[in-house]
Amino acid sequence: MNVRLIVSVTIVVAMAAFVGAAAIFGRPEPTASAPVNGAQLVRTHSPIIGRVDARVTVVEFFDPACEACRAFYPVMREILAAHPQEVRLVMRYAPLHEGSDEAVRILEAARRQQKFEPVLEALLNGQPEWAVHGAPDLAKAWTIAETAGLDVERAKRDAKLPEIQEVLRQDIADIEAANIRRTPTFFVNGKPLTEFGAQQLYDLIVSEMKAPADGL
Repeated sequence: MNVRLIVSVTIVVAMAAFVGAAAIFGRPEPTASAPVNGAQLVRTHSPIIGRVDARVTVVEFFDPACEACRAFYPVMREILAAHPQEVRLVMRYAPLHEGSDEAVRILEAARRQQKFEPVLEALLNGQPEWAVHGAPDLAKAWTIAETAGLDVERAKRDAKLPEIQEVLRQDIADIEAANIRRTPTFFVNGKPLTEFGAQQLYDLIVSEMKAPADGL
């Protein structure tokens, strides 16, 4: 992985993490280090980016409105591109900001059109336009998703489906059970990222790639 990219992105991530955490909690908090039940980490409905059978599973609890999640996304894309056979990303929803539940519904509706990744990238890139804390512009979020190729009329119908509501319910139940209090929160093969940072995440992933394979 490009070391200079990691270093530069780490600076951005650190600043974004401070702003995002301060907005919710008043100060940044370390990632929880308590063990988490495997079923709480990966559900059958969870979106997966990368090879399904990759030996290293990165689970990210993320919020589409979270600035730090936006900053970390290119880091994970770089890691996946550098290690396409070994690493997969499982995304779990942690809608902690106002309006984030609607953004999750947009993403889940996009999955039904095989548009999850382009819509996710569009929402993250356009996050400053729609994810204003305290006054989210969800109409703008839908417009941004449409620019990524989403059939909005169909997606708005799908967003109301009970199956999508169940995904939200289960993910919220899991973040509560796992005591996830900030985003992004990462686990690598079930191990929590205890020191927040892009380099720390990459180092944990590399250590798991080198470790004997024993499953998640």
